[in-house]
Amino acid sequence: MALVHGLGADGATWRGLTDRLVAAGGVTVTAVDLRGHGDSDRAEEYSLRAFADDLVETLPAGLDVVVGHSLGGSVLECAVARLAPASAVYLDPGFRLGLPTEGIAGRLFWGTAPVGLAVAALAQEWRSRGRPGPSPADAVLRDAAAARFDRGMALRVFRDVAHHPAPIAPPAVPSTIVLSDDSPAVLPDATAARLEALGWDVRRVTGVGHDFWLQDADTTWAAVRDLLLGDRVR
Repeated sequence: MALVHGLGADGATWRGLTDRLVAAGGVTVTAVDLRGHGDSDRAEEYSLRAFADDLVETLPAGLDVVVGHSLGGSVLECAVARLAPASAVYLDPGFRLGLPTEGIAGRLFWGTAPVGLAVAALAQEWRSRGRPGPSPADAVLRDAAAARFDRGMALRVFRDVAHHPAPIAPPAVPSTIVLSDDSPAVLPDATAARLEALGWDVRRVTGVGHDFWLQDADTTWAAVRDLLLGDRVR
């Protein structure tokens, strides 16, 4: 099994799920660091295609499960046909960001993108008020990941993801999308419904935001345990 983190995170921040996977037994877990994150080198290019090519070079084909969160979900979607896992799990994947890309609105937004993205981040924080924060141990991991993250990629990555949404098509492998209460920012409900009609399994986890296991590891684990453990679930 492999886990692919989101923007600004790294492989270590999966602790809330990896601890539970190890405790369940019978699973080998690889948590990658995308380029410019964690212990991976910084790079000149930060695009979905570059991230996906790295993933294909790093991971063996034919794994039981590959999981992608947020940006990691977008990267996984680009790489999944080549990785050919038995199944794929997408946690709030960045398939269709709620950011303008066309017409006057698109030109205005990307012309002042740092301001627009800062406003979007503040709006996200407002929506998350009242939800539990990460545990002290997870907060340390989150802050360490943020410190090692190449912040210079952020605008380029948001632009690439926004302008290259995932196709509305049947999944390349059996795939499940797991959506949080914050999911419309990265995958509109209407798009999720269209994907479900094309054969994607779509699940919703209420009471948690985009950070899933950092906010409530037990609820997240309960929602994805069968997807990650498969036949080992009893």
